[in-house]
This record gives sequence, C-alpha cells and structure tokens, in this order.
Amino acid sequence: MSSQLTDAELAALMPSELCAYPTPIPTQIVASDEFYPDPQNERQREVEARLLAMADDLGGRQGLSRRRFFQSAAGMAASFVAMNEVYGPLFDVSRAEAATPAMAQERASALKDQFIMDMHTHFLRDDTRINTFVDMRNAVGKAGWNKDLGSREQTIEDLKFNNYKKEMFLDSDTKISLISSAPSDIEQDWFLTNEQMAEARKKINDEAGSRRVFSHMIFTPGQPGWLDKLDGGLALKPESCKGYTVGDNTHKEISRYPWRMDDEKVAYKGYERMVKAGIKNVCIHKGLFAPGIEKQYPNLRGFADVADVGQAAKDWPQLNFVIYHSAYRHVGGDPKQALAEFERTGRISWTSDLADIPAQYGVNNVYGGRRAIVRNHAGCGTKRLRRADGHIDKRVRGRSHLLGHRRTVDRRAAMADRRPAPAGNSGSHAEEVRLRPARRRRRSGQISDLRRQQCAALRYPAQAGDARDQGRSLCHDEGGIREGGAGAVEHTLRLCGAERRGGSHAVCLSAVIARNC
Repeated sequence: MSSQLTDAELAALMPSELCAYPTPIPTQIVASDEFYPDPQNERQREVEARLLAMADDLGGRQGLSRRRFFQSAAGMAASFVAMNEVYGPLFDVSRAEAATPAMAQERASALKDQFIMDMHTHFLRDDTRINTFVDMRNAVGKAGWNKDLGSREQTIEDLKFNNYKKEMFLDSDTKISLISSAPSDIEQDWFLTNEQMAEARKKINDEAGSRRVFSHMIFTPGQPGWLDKLDGGLALKPESCKGYTVGDNTHKEISRYPWRMDDEKVAYKGYERMVKAGIKNVCIHKGLFAPGIEKQYPNLRGFADVADVGQAAKDWPQLNFVIYHSAYRHVGGDPKQALAEFERTGRISWTSDLADIPAQYGVNNVYGGRRAIVRNHAGCGTKRLRRADGHIDKRVRGRSHLLGHRRTVDRRAAMADRRPAPAGNSGSHAEEVRLRPARRRRRSGQISDLRRQQCAALRYPAQAGDARDQGRSLCHDEGGIREGGAGAVEHTLRLCGAERRGGSHAVCLSAVIARNC
C-alpha cells in the first residue's frame, strides 16, 4: 500500500465493496490509505436504516430487489432523501424521484454532460525514478477497488503522458485539467519540469483544437539560480504558480532549501516577478506533516505550518494564495491523536489557523483547498466532522472562501471500518451528486456563499470540442481557482472559454490516485 496506514491498521479494514449493504452512497466514512476511517455513528446508522426501508418499500412497489433498486437512479435519489431526513435539507431532491424510476432517470440523463474541472493532476516524466505510484496503482487493483487496474500488473508507463491523456480525457468525464508537479533538490526527481508541463499542455490543446489543459509553474525559492528559473518558467505563460515551503517534499531527508512565504529577502523577489508577469494565483503546499513526520524531520516543522501565510498575503494583495490541503496536519498520523486534539481544543491543526488568517490580518486573498483530507459522505452530520466543517466555514464564509470543498462520491479508493455496524458500499458509480442552490447572503456588498460559487462553476459546459468521454476512471479534483470579488471560480471558466448553460445541479465524481503532492 503506502506509508499512510500501518499494516495493523490495514488489517483492521476491509474493502467497502464487501460491506453488508450495497447502498449507492456509503453510510459511514470510507477512506483511501490517506486516513483511517471512523466507525459508523448513530446518525449514519439512521441514514442507513431509512435507506434500507425505502429500498424495501419503493423498490418492492417497482418489483425490484434491494440491490437492483440501489443500482438505479431512483435508488440514488433515495440516498439523498434519506440524508435530507436525517441531516436537514442539504440536497435538492424529491421523494417522488425515489418512487418513480423514470423521473429519476430522466433527471440523471439530463445531468450526464456536466462540466468538470480537475485542477490538480499529475503524470511522471519519461526518465522518472519514482515508483511509489506504481505500487499504489497495483495495490488499488489488488484490493478490488478498481478492477481495471487489477486486470494486469501496473508499470511505470501507466504513469506517463500517454496514459494520463487516456485516463483523464477518454476514460473520465473531465473537461479541463491542470497539470501540476512537485520539485526536488535532485533535478531528475521532479515529477515534471516546467518545460515538460508546458509541452504537455500544448500537445493536448493543439490536438483538441481548444483550451483543455492548464499548467502550473513550480518555483523553488532559495535553490541556486531559482530566480532565473522562475523567469524562464513565467515565460511559458503558466496559469498559476506552485511551491512547496518544505523544499524537497519527495526527499524530505535531504531537503536543503525550505523557505517561508513571508521572507522579504527571498520569496518576495519571486512574488514581484509573478505580479509583473500577470500571475494572480499562487498555490502553496502546506500541512500533511503529522507529529510522527515531525519527529523524522524536525528541521522542516517551521516551514510546514501556516505561520508565514498571513503576512505574505497582507504584503501582496495582488496575489491569491491558495493553500493546498488547507494545511491539514494529521494525514499519516494517529487518528486518535487528531480527534483528541479536536475534542480538547475545538480546533484542527493547522487548518483552523488558516481559517483565522483573514480576520487576523484583514485580508481576503487566502484560500484553502481540501481534497481527500476530510471526505464526508453520508457522514456529513457527524459530531466530529460537522463541528470541524462548521468551525472552518463560519470563518471562511464571513471573510474568505474555501476553495476545493467537494461533496464527492468516491467509488473506487474506499475502505470501511470492520467494526460491527454495517457499512455502505462503493462498488458502482453513482449517477449524480445534487446540491440545493445554497442560500445567498450579502456582506459588505459581496456574495459570500461557497456552495453557490462551486455549483455555478460546475454548471458551465466546456466549449472545447468533443472530449469523447467514455465512462469514469480515477481522477482527482482540487476545485476551482478564484480571482477576486464574488466572481470566484468564474474567472477560470472565462479563461477556458466556457459559457453558462441552464440547470441547477452538478456532479463531482472523483478519486485520488496520488498523495502528498
């Protein structure tokens, strides 16, 4: 597997496909190897009980077995109905859809060509020496999470450009992606150089005849000649820049050039050149630095948290600082330690600190991207995660916006707790995730509702030629990129030539195939 879960933790888990009830949406927290899932709680059991009852009642009236009902669009609608009944009106769905297969299928079919942006994707260079992700793909296949991957032994070629293009644009519903990378003090161990990212962007866009791919430009403050390399990267016209304050995230043991975002003598020189080049969004990898990792690399601890974010944001209002992973610290650590911290303090290291920055520094250009750190499926009302989300959103909605928040249906990389309470299954694709158009509220003339912005983003179809989408494969999504004001993600959509289309619901089907990047 990977280093995120120990052998003992893996032994206590089972593939969620083997759980008792094949519900369309898992009825407890499920996880990839990035974190250990919590056991099913009381409200999740209530969702499950209501859903099973609807399957027996409504499915029986339709002459369907429970399993067959759950495989239908009506079964998917029933899942949202059950969650609304337990957690409140989160999803725009009616009981009539659950009771009427034709109505549910009509709605699902109307939503099948939705616009999906995938703003954090990777493939590896041809001369790569990094084999970690090959092992991960093999593990996913052998666990049965993705039967296509299990049909043959995975190789390093599966992580290179040709297969990236196939899985991203032919095997998934992705319309637009952003190619990213990770740097290293060892040049050959960069995932991709800036030139390679730009070249891949050009190849795909030329082939598509439209703008289907964006690219990051990686910058490495403090490395020898880094400003000259920055100038060369900016000349490639990247859509945004990305950096790792810990320096070499691939080889932390040899990282020689960690840096701080608020270093006036180093990082600020780079920001100045970015502003002159017209860059608006600067993405920074933070967090993913559990206490156990800190013990291994204590010299990098001061560069992994968000203590350097606020001053940099205040000094550079021309830039948006998107903090990847929302600086969540505890990935790879003991989940009991993380939960105990939260129960004791009501805070989440270092995500709560990030959420405090807009108020502390009087800024509105700091954002957090959450990917697979907190996956909250049918457990969106759990005490732990609801409090955590409430803590974050209370601050963010009032002053800033949290980008990358995803309501996901993760159908592949899912494991469930083996404790006695039965759990849901992620064995087949869900047709849709539907969000009620969120309530709007204005503060100082600004619409500050996150869900409205993200729903709007996902409603935009790509005017980018035929993607030849054929089913869904592993893909991962970091959400949109915002440029100032209430426009939020819409700026990015204008960049790609997308135009608004009617409809009020959106889907985001995703699974993470890479970690710590």
